[in-house]
Amino acid sequence: MPDIDNPARRRFIQTAAAGLAAFELGLTALPATASSSQVAALPATSGNKVLGTFKNIQQIRAGELNIGYVDLGPKNGEPVLLLHGWPYDIYSFVDVAPILVSAGYRVLIPWLRGYGSTHFLSESTPRNGQQAVVAVDALAFLDALGLEKVVVGGFDWGARTADILAAIWPQRFKALVSVSGYLIGSQAANKKPLPPAAELAWWYQFYFATERGQAGYAANTEAFAKLIWHTASPKWQFSDEEFARTAQALHNPDHVAVTIHNYRWRLGLAEGESKYNDLENRLAASPLIKVPTITLEGDANGAPHPAPETYANKFTGKYQHRTISGGIGHNLPQEAPEAFAQAILDVANW
Repeated sequence: MPDIDNPARRRFIQTAAAGLAAFELGLTALPATASSSQVAALPATSGNKVLGTFKNIQQIRAGELNIGYVDLGPKNGEPVLLLHGWPYDIYSFVDVAPILVSAGYRVLIPWLRGYGSTHFLSESTPRNGQQAVVAVDALAFLDALGLEKVVVGGFDWGARTADILAAIWPQRFKALVSVSGYLIGSQAANKKPLPPAAELAWWYQFYFATERGQAGYAANTEAFAKLIWHTASPKWQFSDEEFARTAQALHNPDHVAVTIHNYRWRLGLAEGESKYNDLENRLAASPLIKVPTITLEGDANGAPHPAPETYANKFTGKYQHRTISGGIGHNLPQEAPEAFAQAILDVANW
């Protein structure tokens, strides 16, 4: 891994203001050191930071959806697709984007189905949250934009989706950055009981399996999401304003239905759509990922996640894992934006 404190990195930070022409946001430069496997970030805190806001939200019809997204940087720049997770949104990448834009990349950040201004084109379309359909959404998004070769990165649902894209359609993806590594799963694998401590960490998955859980999430969406933010990133001192900036995206009319279906499908308590059966069968076989990949993990990730050594052999191309220290939790792009951006820049140039 190249030393993060290099001339190129300094130029990225010095010229980050160039990216501000496309959108209004604040950029905090975090001093870092690096070794072959570990990057250090400042303790996660929002402090008195001025929060940025994405402007010019665009919409595009793609597959079953009208997708809301931001498109930043030069249109002829190398495209980077960034995918968020639950219960987060595009603002997880608000401080990653200007670093990439200043380096000449075109940065695309869509809201997943059930978030923000993304909405279904038909009322009759199932509010499906199974893993395959989120990846199909992302591919349709790239097709609608006419993009063929893309660097992709994400965390949580976004990392799983990025893993699927790179595994199943490697010809479309130049490189991958995946927080928490290899997250492709299957209903069969999810039937295997875990040790009690691991099951405890999945408490909300079991809560969502009940009608009480669905009603509770619908009635208390913001409070529930804030609790997950705290437990998944116990050392991240995010502000009320930071949370509120994302919380509005959770009021999408399909958010609860898509979320509940996702977790029920994982447990085999809800059916997926039959048109995705072949794809799910391929994913159930745990396909290898051949594209160049950097996996990341925060040293204070409070959400369920696999140990890096358990998935390293799933990446058969050029590969590196980096642990980000300094109290970094589950929402790694927002908590350690420079480390995430640096991984994108590095893997894109392998």
